[in-house]
Amino acid sequence: MPRLFSYGTLQLPDVQLATFGRLLDGTMDQLPGYIVGELVIRDPQVLQTSGQSVHPILRYTGNPADRVKGTVFEITEAELAQADEYEVDDYQRVHADTVSGQQVWIYIAKTDG
Repeated sequence: MPRLFSYGTLQLPDVQLATFGRLLDGTMDQLPGYIVGELVIRDPQVLQTSGQSVHPILRYTGNPADRVKGTVFEITEAELAQADEYEVDDYQRVHADTVSGQQVWIYIAKTDG
């Protein structure tokens, strides 16, 4: 099963219910080498689901001292596709390793190219 590291709105129960149709079980973890920035959301569906116009967004620093706290969720492949649909085009999904050694999917700031 895929693991998804959430550091933002996908941790919210209302967003999980709207996106996956269920509440997710997860474990706390940290992601090294990243910081959290802000992204202004303009997508009406995401605004309605999250109720927030500014969402956090991961930005890679490469500095292992930089760490982001979040939750690791085990989800299905179908739920991973649903998470992709929820996240706006300013995000891209990539693999990363948490402090505890779990390989997870994360959503980071999209880069050009």
